[in-house]
Amino acid sequence: MRTGAAGGRSAGPGDVSSCRPSGRRSLGLVLSASPLGVPCRPSAVAAFPPRGTRGLGARERGLRQQARCGDPAAAPAAAGGWPGGPASAENTVVDRIFSGIQPTGTPHLGNYLGAIQNWVNLQEECSSVLYSIMDMHSLTMPKEPAVLHQNILDTTAAILACGIDPKKCFLFRQSLVPNHAELAWILGCLTNVSHLLRLPQWKMKRASQNNEGTVGLLTYPVLQAADILLYKSTHVPVGEDQVLHLELAQDIAQHFNKKYGEFFPVPKAILSTTKKIKSLRDPTVKMSKSDPQKLATVNIADSPDEIVLKFRKAVTDFTSEVTYNPASRPGVSNLVSIHAAVTGLSIKEVLHQSAGLDTAHYKMVVAESVIQKFAPIRNEIKKLQEDKSYLIKVLEDGAEKAKELATPIYQEIRRRVGFQ
Repeated sequence: MRTGAAGGRSAGPGDVSSCRPSGRRSLGLVLSASPLGVPCRPSAVAAFPPRGTRGLGARERGLRQQARCGDPAAAPAAAGGWPGGPASAENTVVDRIFSGIQPTGTPHLGNYLGAIQNWVNLQEECSSVLYSIMDMHSLTMPKEPAVLHQNILDTTAAILACGIDPKKCFLFRQSLVPNHAELAWILGCLTNVSHLLRLPQWKMKRASQNNEGTVGLLTYPVLQAADILLYKSTHVPVGEDQVLHLELAQDIAQHFNKKYGEFFPVPKAILSTTKKIKSLRDPTVKMSKSDPQKLATVNIADSPDEIVLKFRKAVTDFTSEVTYNPASRPGVSNLVSIHAAVTGLSIKEVLHQSAGLDTAHYKMVVAESVIQKFAPIRNEIKKLQEDKSYLIKVLEDGAEKAKELATPIYQEIRRRVGFQ
């Protein structure tokens, strides 16, 4: 069995626990116990309570919940051997994490630091975790079939190389579980078009398509809600630009529960504490795979020479001192954020180590830190890309497990809406 370059110990089928951040809030920290009696510990993730339960200005005041599961080995096995298996699907709320990534090929630095690194940590902390390659979502932006197929494999290879372990989570391709699309139709019939039209992502992506956005582009937030609710997920790692979409999923869950009886848990957001990584060429916008400036984005499989070139050309300013002030010095501050994230140091520690360096030399320090961070991952990606049959099998095996988890939940949904 393969393991990713950053992978840890492998959990057996009965090595499970549960993760449940409490509904209570206090300034900065909430401690709770899991339903299996495993104590939760503080972690570097922040869980927003469901929409409608937050006080005015709560986000700005930093009233965030933080929780982490205890040792998986300390809890008993779930029925059926898989966390939150079919035996508990209808009546019991099992703490479950769901997240997904669109297959755009090899992820970039921002994807890794903002999402994938957090995924690796969460699979170690919680027992019921699902990660999906969102190939259906990718159709909202035009792609050639051969390119999409290769991107699916490259994305899978990359996240495995980063440390995602199929023995600790369900890793699967979205389109291999038809219930995602079926549930999206049901939920779409509970969703107002006006709500979808107000979402910023719709306006932005429609503009990129000459204001001729498709039905799929408009309704993909409903599919996102179906992705989450199909597994009765309780927590969702998201970027700040996806919080509104999660709020839509919360609204839909509450609407369904009101109409058909309590069924879906209202999912909470888990936000990474890592600073948002910006473009190296325009530090006022986030790093993106679709950026037309090739020097703007660092991919995790870039060669050392490519990484050095991109950081050497990174936009800063005319002040040579290394300081951190995102408002007045976004370029240098972006470099400091990257340096801190890849080394695990605090911003303060990075600035202390960089005292006396000018920005030209500092760029090379950051480039070297990134090279060291991604060297083993880059090597593992190359190995995995040469074994396409293994990548396909990982996704197919994960889909079978996801189907087994989803089937009893979806059957109950069908019963509640009157299909059977």
